[in-house]
Amino acid sequence: MKKWILVAAFALTVSVLAACGGEEASSEDKKEVTIGATSGPYSDMVTKAIKPGLEEKGYTVEVKEFSDYIQPNNALAQGDLDANLFQHKIYMETFAKEHNMDLSEVIVVPTAPMGIYSQKFKSIEDIKEGSAIAIPNDPTNAARAFQILEDAKLITLKPDTNPLTVSEKDIDENVKNLQFKPIEAAQLPRAVDSVDLSAVPGNYALAADMDLLDALQLEDMPDQYRNRVVVNAKDVDSQLAKDIKAVVEAEEFEKVIDKEFKGFGKPEWMK
Repeated sequence: MKKWILVAAFALTVSVLAACGGEEASSEDKKEVTIGATSGPYSDMVTKAIKPGLEEKGYTVEVKEFSDYIQPNNALAQGDLDANLFQHKIYMETFAKEHNMDLSEVIVVPTAPMGIYSQKFKSIEDIKEGSAIAIPNDPTNAARAFQILEDAKLITLKPDTNPLTVSEKDIDENVKNLQFKPIEAAQLPRAVDSVDLSAVPGNYALAADMDLLDALQLEDMPDQYRNRVVVNAKDVDSQLAKDIKAVVEAEEFEKVIDKEFKGFGKPEWMK
């Protein structure tokens, strides 16, 4: 009899431990989540367009705001965030490689485009010969500026130019003989008042309370430059990642974008 009692007790202990292990294994299905985003339009996008959909699916969502582009990925890698929204593909891959992280995108979202702004000219056609244009002094954003100028037919680029690495040396024809003034991207909104034209990235334009629709020309950006929801690679197939994707793909998400985020360029999958 004692032998059978010991066997039963052992079996009960094993079943309890297995149950505990099962709970730990299903931790990826937790319903209390934290999503990080940079302060401004992207934290607003999480709050207004993503959080409500996740709450309908039973999640409790905390939105954590950041004022820089370093901490959101650090916090994600450390487990303080379950996902973040603030970066495009090129930045994500570069940052992950430099900091030995394994990050994956869940889905691309509408993103504020770069634009050509001016206080002196009302349209692209009004731009005068020899006008000065402030452009970002970092290669990635400068490439975007030259792409917009080509779309506006203000310059032409040499054939077979890589759109992701365009620089001034790739210009084949400078139609209006524009004078390029490279400066820090964060200073480009102020440059609108001091130069003829300024190529301002969308995030800096919005931070300066500029209206995207005031731009003489808005960027038709490739999806590589659009922001995306990002998670740790190990969580890319988690239920949370699947639910975030479903929320962003839902009709209600696009309705909020159309109402609250005018001028944001939509990714290819939404067109």
